[in-house]
Amino acid sequence: MERAIYLDYHATTPVDPRVSQEMFPFFQDDFGNAGSLSHGFGEKAAHAIDKSRQIVAKMIGAGSRSDVIFTSGATESNNIALQGVLKVLSKQGKSHVVSSAIEHKSVLDVLACLEDQKLIDVSYLSPDKDGCFKINAIRDALRPDTGLLSFMFVNNEIGIINPIKDIGELSRQHGLVFHCDATQAAGKLPINVDDLGVDLLSISAHKIYGPKGVGALYVRNSCRLEPIIYGGGQERGLRPGTLPVPLIVGLAKAFEVANLEMSAEAVRIRRMRDELLKGLSGGIKDIVVNGSMEQRLYNNLNISFLGVKSDTLMMNLWNDLAVSSGSACTSINWEGSYVLKAMGATSERVNSAIRFGLGRMTTDDEIAKAIPILRAAVAKLRA
Repeated sequence: MERAIYLDYHATTPVDPRVSQEMFPFFQDDFGNAGSLSHGFGEKAAHAIDKSRQIVAKMIGAGSRSDVIFTSGATESNNIALQGVLKVLSKQGKSHVVSSAIEHKSVLDVLACLEDQKLIDVSYLSPDKDGCFKINAIRDALRPDTGLLSFMFVNNEIGIINPIKDIGELSRQHGLVFHCDATQAAGKLPINVDDLGVDLLSISAHKIYGPKGVGALYVRNSCRLEPIIYGGGQERGLRPGTLPVPLIVGLAKAFEVANLEMSAEAVRIRRMRDELLKGLSGGIKDIVVNGSMEQRLYNNLNISFLGVKSDTLMMNLWNDLAVSSGSACTSINWEGSYVLKAMGATSERVNSAIRFGLGRMTTDDEIAKAIPILRAAVAKLRA
């Protein structure tokens, strides 16, 4: 049986062969513990970590490589950043947070937990009907006790790019801390934390053709965090534990490759994405694109096939196309997209939405095959 066409690159990506090749020696030959500096094995591992930290820092424009903390992924990065900084800010009487209703669950659930503990008060802003945020709405939500802004760079369901630089400028004007979940933007959009005014930035390797189980957190040196995990003091005491050298090497290599090929990849993938939209719009009636096309990341397409339930459509596509109805983290207990609901979408649109994510390994031939497969599946279910 022919392998299904993979169009779920927002959920995860395959490891690029150049990345796995870079990682391989650290699984067997160079297997030392980066904390064991009493011999050559540990020293070689420590050097690999230092080199990787330097690469990641350069990729995001960090002032110092010591500002980069390695974690198990963006979920842990978000937890360390938000819990760590809000413990500090709440003690300073800055317990109000402004965030959005369409953040990733690893942000929303942390904020909800801290709210339940009466440590913070959160203003959740909803986007407009196109999924976009206006800087004036964020400004209007500020209060004298506001201490933190937390907004994602790119939404993981509808691909909308937030005005991060404007939010960063607002944060600086009011002396606030700005946290940005850049999981979907890293490797696809240029990132410079100083230019953007970001104090805390989260990324994950498996979204940029690196291994699962590793990510990074940028912490501006002027930003103080209290630890939420305790142990051996690694990673400035914010993420203790033995460092996974192969995974960290893979993260750095994946980020390096992604930044090197970013421009060319954007042109190629956007062309295929637009071809997919053209093919579906031309052959299927009653479809709605969710979110602005102008403010959208080039590899994203979110479409509601009205009259067809998302879960039913995905089941019919199981052997042919790998797509999703939204965030991989919420697909187990599927109740419809909270992102689309926050945009004011009708229940029909919410229940019929499919997210397409194109990537580095997507080909023109796959897109050409995917269009008639989708046309036939929708027609069959509507009939």
